[in-house]
Amino acid sequence: MLVHPQIDPVAVSLGPVSIHWYGLMYLIGFLLFFMLGRYRIKYGPKTVVTNELLDDILFYGMLGVIIGGRLGHVLFYQFGYYLENPLSIFVIWEGGMSFHGGFLGVIVAMVVLARKHGVHWLNITDFGVPLVPLGLGAGRIGNFINGELWGRPTDVPWGMVFPYVDDLPRHPSQLYQFFLEGIVLFLLVWIYSSKSRPMGAVTGIFMIGYGVVRSIAEFFREPTEGFMGLLTFGVSMGQWLSLPMIMAGAALIVWAGRQPQADDIPVATTTRRRRKKTKN
Repeated sequence: MLVHPQIDPVAVSLGPVSIHWYGLMYLIGFLLFFMLGRYRIKYGPKTVVTNELLDDILFYGMLGVIIGGRLGHVLFYQFGYYLENPLSIFVIWEGGMSFHGGFLGVIVAMVVLARKHGVHWLNITDFGVPLVPLGLGAGRIGNFINGELWGRPTDVPWGMVFPYVDDLPRHPSQLYQFFLEGIVLFLLVWIYSSKSRPMGAVTGIFMIGYGVVRSIAEFFREPTEGFMGLLTFGVSMGQWLSLPMIMAGAALIVWAGRQPQADDIPVATTTRRRRKKTKN
């Protein structure tokens, strides 16, 4: 039987300033996104994304992740608590981020960014989603260090006791999610996106892939209280939120299959070409 190491959530203290492991994991995730993005621009399939646009994607994406992720956690999981303690909404370094909320926040941010640059937002998300899973994995390591999102009780040999919870051995579900969301999902989406695909296909694969691996992980993770309760019809909050994501991803795959092979032509350029053809 293993025991959670109970790592100090503060990685470095510099006088009154404390740097938390959780925040460092997010920083690592953003750095991985940036480095993989540079690699993909240079060696990957043709894309409208330039190094300059990548900088904007990272900035807008960070805003979407942080704002959407925090609001998603507040609304989906602990609305009653934050209604009574509204200032706690801003204490993000202690944890409490929702992937599904962050994903919605990033989609909104990418739509805004796409309009600014005159490209289709799906071209941006198709480029960006293969770069995301390793950052998700880093975030799960942050969850493990914080000792949050522990698993359900188990009798498997690698069961881990979380002393601040109880004396029961539990699944180290944070590490399961690190493997599924960080490694498995990365390999799936990265390999699939290594060839040119119809616009929207890569985004659809990511949505289906994440929804499936998250739903699997939820069977081992202690159910988290949500706005529909702890468990509704035996389904956890994470699984309820993953279901529409899987359905939307499948619909996007079907739609993408009816599109020509993606050549990543900016929307503005495509519109001008159509207008020329109409005049002729």
